[in-house]
Amino acid sequence: MSFERTGSEEVYSGLIATVRIDTFRHDDGGEVKREYVAHPGAVVMLAHDGESLYLVRQPREAAGLDGLLELPAGKLDEEGEEVEDTVRRELAEEIGKGARRVEHLKSFYPSPGFTDELMHLYLCTDLYDEEKEAGEEERIEVVTLPLERIDDAIAETPDGKTLLGLLWLKTHL
Repeated sequence: MSFERTGSEEVYSGLIATVRIDTFRHDDGGEVKREYVAHPGAVVMLAHDGESLYLVRQPREAAGLDGLLELPAGKLDEEGEEVEDTVRRELAEEIGKGARRVEHLKSFYPSPGFTDELMHLYLCTDLYDEEKEAGEEERIEVVTLPLERIDDAIAETPDGKTLLGLLWLKTHL
């Protein structure tokens, strides 16, 4: 089953994403139009120091949530910045930590039915303090959770990227 893009129209461009309507021709000759959100991609950090796991709690207005418990994450939105450099920058901005060990675990599409966003999950260990200023519109509370309470975090969060990371960590502890 294969296809090719035969047309593309940008219908909206914003700060976070672009909305496109593209036309595709499938190998059976049929054509379809698809609306989707074009996104630069993101990194997700599974950061722990062997005793505690570092998460964030922040409002997610689009979902109507006052304080969603999440793994720290951020967009690949700096021109020319490598993915691992984004991991290190976002880790410092979101939780005030640096990591001597950064390991790529998995890249995944969180919702391929309507967006091309690709997320990259990284394990960040051997942590040290390193603060960078977060964006002025961000409202982030750092949550430090003992590793033995990982099940509490899994039970609390409905966030897909966080569930993926926490379940990975639980199976590898």
